[in-house]
Amino acid sequence: MKRRKFLRNSSLTAAGAISAPILASYHDQIEPEIKTNTPVKPITVCTWNFKNATAKSWEVLKDGGSALDAVEQGVRVEEADVKNETVGKGGRPDRDGNVTLDACIMDKDGNCGSVVYLQNIAHPVSVARKVMEETPHIILAGKGAEQFAYEQGFKKEDLFTESTRRQYEEWKKTSKYETTINIENHDTIGMLAIDKNGDIAGACTTSGMAYKVGGRVGDSPIIGAGLFIDNEVGGATATGVGEEVIRTVGSFLIVELMRQGKSPQEACEEGVKRIMKKNEGRKDFQIGFLAINKLGETGGYCVHPGFTYSQFTEKGQKNVPVDSFYQKQ
Repeated sequence: MKRRKFLRNSSLTAAGAISAPILASYHDQIEPEIKTNTPVKPITVCTWNFKNATAKSWEVLKDGGSALDAVEQGVRVEEADVKNETVGKGGRPDRDGNVTLDACIMDKDGNCGSVVYLQNIAHPVSVARKVMEETPHIILAGKGAEQFAYEQGFKKEDLFTESTRRQYEEWKKTSKYETTINIENHDTIGMLAIDKNGDIAGACTTSGMAYKVGGRVGDSPIIGAGLFIDNEVGGATATGVGEEVIRTVGSFLIVELMRQGKSPQEACEEGVKRIMKKNEGRKDFQIGFLAINKLGETGGYCVHPGFTYSQFTEKGQKNVPVDSFYQKQ
């Protein structure tokens, strides 16, 4: 009896001596996998280094405002800046001399609104929000969108400035159309934000390509192309040559890639690479993607060097350069 008791006790002691370091080692190995990141909120980001836009958006967020209000107020700053000749008032016209604006907005619940080929209204993003909130529709275009804006209290404005009118008159001498990397295609502000509640919203606004064919609409006001939000996953927005973004439904693609487990950075890189796979060898256009996930992690990627995004959190504001498909020579 005593021998059996001794052997039993010895076995338990040995098992304990062996299992303790093994369990400790096992715990060390799995701990990084079960560790959760602390969400970054609130946070706002936008395409390009539009400091004033993210500053305004952050002002809304730090005071407890919603992500939806933050992105609308943020992009309105650029719509009102006549020195920015690719967005809002002061945007360059199409080849017929019409300044036409496109914009969209999307909230945490998947509600969205859009206006395309809107004339004589300085803040298309706010008209897009009215489409989302006051109608059963998603997109209003042209004269219908303009009339709706007047009915909602928006005022008619001449969107030409002295500078853009002079440039247009000069352009008509040759009527030549060509894209210029990171200049003419620097034509969009897309903004994404997460508020204190962890809810995500986005907005995108542009005057489109300068001297485009009358009636042309790019990706910016198209939900899923220029902008997409999924409150369970994250959001994405795009800038550059919209036709190429539309062909891959770029922003939706990036959000779905994040749903599958990719980081915002990985998703943006995959989005650009899919576009370039369909445009093998082409170097005459720029595309830039910007994404944010539910944790507030961000990422960006572009075709050519030069694309950046502005970010504002409680740690402050910064401009973030992104990597590119084609590296600097």
